[in-house]
Amino acid sequence: MRQRAMDFLRRPVRRRVHDALWWALCCALVLVFIYILITGTHIESRPALSKNLQDDRIMEDPNTTEEMLSSDSVTRHLNDQISLAKAFVEIAKESKNIQFAGELSAQIRNSQIFLSNAAISHSPLTTRDSERAIYDMALLLFQAQKLHYDSATMIMRFKAKLQALEEEVNSVREKNLKYGQIAAEEVPKSLYYLGVRLTTEWFKNLDLQKKLKDKRHVEMKIKDENLYHFCVFSDNIIATSVVVNSTAKNSKNPYMIVFHLVTDGINYAAMKTWFAMNDFRGVTVQVQKYEDFTWLNASYVPVLKQLQDSEMQRYYFSGNTDDGRTPIKFRNPKYLSMLNHLRFYIPEIFPELKKIVFLDDDVVVQKDLSDLFSIDLNGNVNGAVETCKETFHRYHTYLNYSHPLIRAHFDLDACGWAFGMNVFDLVEWRKNNVTGIYHYWQAKNADRTLWKLGFGYTKVDPRLIEKGVVLHFNGNSKPWLKIGIEKYKPLWEKHIDYSHPLLQECNFH
Repeated sequence: MRQRAMDFLRRPVRRRVHDALWWALCCALVLVFIYILITGTHIESRPALSKNLQDDRIMEDPNTTEEMLSSDSVTRHLNDQISLAKAFVEIAKESKNIQFAGELSAQIRNSQIFLSNAAISHSPLTTRDSERAIYDMALLLFQAQKLHYDSATMIMRFKAKLQALEEEVNSVREKNLKYGQIAAEEVPKSLYYLGVRLTTEWFKNLDLQKKLKDKRHVEMKIKDENLYHFCVFSDNIIATSVVVNSTAKNSKNPYMIVFHLVTDGINYAAMKTWFAMNDFRGVTVQVQKYEDFTWLNASYVPVLKQLQDSEMQRYYFSGNTDDGRTPIKFRNPKYLSMLNHLRFYIPEIFPELKKIVFLDDDVVVQKDLSDLFSIDLNGNVNGAVETCKETFHRYHTYLNYSHPLIRAHFDLDACGWAFGMNVFDLVEWRKNNVTGIYHYWQAKNADRTLWKLGFGYTKVDPRLIEKGVVLHFNGNSKPWLKIGIEKYKPLWEKHIDYSHPLLQECNFH
């Protein structure tokens, strides 16, 4: 009895579970059917929508007509023939088959005129109307294929042409660099003649020599720490004059300015004559030649020993010593000039001074620079213009990081600086023996494997030029050369008095 009772109780439960499963299965089937209907509708509607949008976009093209969209469009067939024929014209010209190129060009014009007339008349082209034009063009295209103007041949010839053009561009670029470098190293005739003329004036004008000797107050001013001391190392009279003149014109107190100019023995007399003959708003100018510095000898200055080396001279003056591996801009003979290295000996040149501003001879001063002398360098030797906004002023563009000595001592992302304008604390310089450090690295770079020089600009924001305190004409395109960038020349030339009798005599303009 107990067993039957249990069976009686289980039967309704089983029935209820069985019914629930059936209802769940039916609901699932209904949901699946509804989902299929919905997704099917979307699938069918999407191509229609995409096609409508595509048709709208195509019809927006004014050169597209209903006739061109048809599968048997005559207009589209003619356009395709014209495109292919144009490619064959170029191939024929490359193959020196000028006659065939002319025939193709003539047929292209005929087909284009035919299409143009049809467009003007607003009547769709038919096969019967265009049969002759299509046939004539097809005949020429078939002939082109017989002449091996097939796709594979075209690709090969275009590749060969592209390679030839690349080689030609590289050759032209290399010649451009060489000729540009030659032009940059050239001394303009007018500048050369001015130097000769001033030197002649110096030796024949005894009154001028006496005038310079009588300037005792100059001797006092060149050592006065209360004045503003600037130095320029150059053999370019006009460029140096622009630096001095632009500084004087923009100074609030030109009588407090002292310019220390150092040149070579060749230009010494000319430089002294020019600055003795002309007044720069009361600016004091001292002219020296580096040959008078007795301490400047090969036993103390490593670079002097290197400059006297015959191999070094061949490197800079011969174009075939390293099979062209080194770009010509890095082999400028100006790097052999001692004037290019004097900036590392400023404390020795001016032993009485504690602070000085170095200006390169390719700068133009646009504002008063007296505030530079009140800057606290916080124990640093050099105060320079920040140039890290440009990647080519970071160390990795100057230094050879494949050399283990460079990798061990320099951060490749550290900032370099331009030597256009620098404020030097000569007390800290002497304390840190910066010249000794320079000697160490010069000796290490005797084989020229540690670093190279030479960078420049061609485009500058006009707003930066207007706000700039000092403009630096970096690179080869100096404003006194014919290759100077014309739009920047007026910024430099406005500081030259072209009405000066000597400049007119020497044909400066």
